[in-house]
Amino acid sequence: MNQINSTTAHSIESHFNGKDPVVRKVYDAILKVAKAWGPVSEEAKKTSIHLVRKSAFAGVATRKAYLILTVKSKTELESERIFRREQASSSRWHSEIKVESPSAVDGELKTWLRNSFDISG
Repeated sequence: MNQINSTTAHSIESHFNGKDPVVRKVYDAILKVAKAWGPVSEEAKKTSIHLVRKSAFAGVATRKAYLILTVKSKTELESERIFRREQASSSRWHSEIKVESPSAVDGELKTWLRNSFDISG
């Protein structure tokens, strides 16, 4: 589903222009996993794509050969895969993960994504 936000005129596809094809494959793998849990909408923003249940549960920022996935959680996530984390409030953390291949959408990442999906409903 390719939505265009009429107020900013950014599209899902515009985030993949000039990127390595693997970036789209990683995004598609993440989207497929999330959609298995229920309805997910995609919102193209200026610098990222938000995956939304009732509220955004994931942010996807594309880079030349990988993407950065941001998930939220109730507690701080501990993993070497997380290169940046921020405590957004007393009960909410945002963690960023560099994802370079569809195979990196593994059990650990799916667990983080599912937890983020669950708290966004």
